[in-house]
Amino acid sequence: MKTSLRHLLYILFIFPLLLVTSCSQNEEPVFTRYRTVFQIGDQAEWAAKDLNDRLWGNRLELVPDGQIFWSRTKIDIHKSPEALKPYGLRLEAYGEYEVFWDGVLIGKNGNPGQEADLPPEGELWITFNIPTHLTNKGEHVMALRLSNYYYPDHIGNYGLRIDDYHDLLTDRLIQNSYMHVFAGAFLIASIYFLFLFLGNKKEYLTLIFSISCLLFFGLTMTHFVRTTIPIHYSLHVIRLEVITSLMFGISFLIPLYFSMQFPYPKWKLFLGIYTAVLLFIFSIEHHLFDLTILNMTLILLLFSLCIAAFGVYKKAKGALLVLLTLLLCIFIRHYVSLNISLFTGFSLILLNMLYLLSLRIKEQRLAYENSLVQSTRLRLELLKKNIQPHFLMNTLTSLIDWIEETPKKGVLFIEALAKEFDLLNQIENQTLIPISQEIALCRAHLEIMEYRKEVNYSWEEDGIDSEQKIPPGILHTLLENGITHSLPLEDNSVKFKLLFESNGTYDCYTFLTYAEIIKQASAQRQEGTGLKYIKARLTESYHDQWEITSEPAHHGWKNVIKIYR
Repeated sequence: MKTSLRHLLYILFIFPLLLVTSCSQNEEPVFTRYRTVFQIGDQAEWAAKDLNDRLWGNRLELVPDGQIFWSRTKIDIHKSPEALKPYGLRLEAYGEYEVFWDGVLIGKNGNPGQEADLPPEGELWITFNIPTHLTNKGEHVMALRLSNYYYPDHIGNYGLRIDDYHDLLTDRLIQNSYMHVFAGAFLIASIYFLFLFLGNKKEYLTLIFSISCLLFFGLTMTHFVRTTIPIHYSLHVIRLEVITSLMFGISFLIPLYFSMQFPYPKWKLFLGIYTAVLLFIFSIEHHLFDLTILNMTLILLLFSLCIAAFGVYKKAKGALLVLLTLLLCIFIRHYVSLNISLFTGFSLILLNMLYLLSLRIKEQRLAYENSLVQSTRLRLELLKKNIQPHFLMNTLTSLIDWIEETPKKGVLFIEALAKEFDLLNQIENQTLIPISQEIALCRAHLEIMEYRKEVNYSWEEDGIDSEQKIPPGILHTLLENGITHSLPLEDNSVKFKLLFESNGTYDCYTFLTYAEIIKQASAQRQEGTGLKYIKARLTESYHDQWEITSEPAHHGWKNVIKIYR
């Protein structure tokens, strides 16, 4: 497990570096783009390079009913293309359109003006080849003949890039190959830690980390799906809604995770306030998706930074590393674009969450190993307690008296004593034993104590499932505590009753003692060797999937053991 975590840490660490490095190595653009102007209508001469467009508007508010409109953008090419390396034009535009370069049609994307009658065609992101003789150094004009039937209010500047045509076709594929492996690492992490949670359903931090990795996987795949799957502009808003919703989930889960790792006073109240602020940011100006994502990212970093600072103040393990990482994320956001900072920052934050989780797993493993050592030591102490000279002397003294007075009952006393030691010998090295064997041990012990103390001990049970298994000696220990720390009732009797109930969540054993409890022994009973032995045995078999309560009741004493599934 340690090796697999190390490999996962390496993958999650190296890919953000590759992403930043690949993005930082972009050369200077080979073009300069000037303002875009618009005009409603449809005239073929509007594609001409030397058209006078001074009266055209800088923006259009609304073009209803899928009408044709034109846009013109002046572009300055800084250097002519190299031989056999023509320039390409990559566009991101809402609408179906035709592209003219210096008055020459170089490509078509969909059916402008016919969107109401024909099914959606074309892609939101598309690359066109520009003829070499049209890309000489100097000023050029790109004109688009568009219609925007599905989102008539989404009109504005377009995403535009000019570079080597073959590079434009391959650079996103190369970047996507990295990002798919990157996303796959988080998917594997999500599945891995989901199975860990299913094995221990009380470890909610593991579940939160698993869901966070799954959401980040979804965010990465949804963001980079545009290269591998053609998307019509009418579906782009749905894609942005998915991205924003995934961002909302991540922005909620990360502070929740840190709040549980570094708990602070009234953390649930402050987390509720944070959630309300996050919902407000998510709902206000929701159509401005980039602004919504940016604001959610900033509030996430700010709130997490406060939690990490409190963790550093309390000297919590890993808090300083988390604090430094969050500061690094803020630094990255200040100097690089939103997309790069988003994926780099989240990957570093999730890497910190994984580190904190590995520390927690290590602590649990050490605690489990310590419980094994403690269980062995307490088991030996308990066995020693049952064969110590004091117990044997009192038992043998009682045995002598019974043999002298009633030899037949003395023989029964010897048989009961032999039976208990035989059962103790059978179960002493077992981790789990059938409940019927544990009950037989309790009955044998009560039989011995009846002869010793001359008290009427009785045993009752209800709802017992003979197929169930429990750690050896835990009911026997509760029985001993009940005998040691209680006095018989007025009729010289002490009754013990074992109840069992089970549902889909846990198995519950209720052990009742009907007797007069010695009050001075109550505290000793709750902190004694016997209870420590029970807790160690439960931890050995069920880790932390159990709980035990021991408290006085109106009839005497009540012990409840819950074992979670």
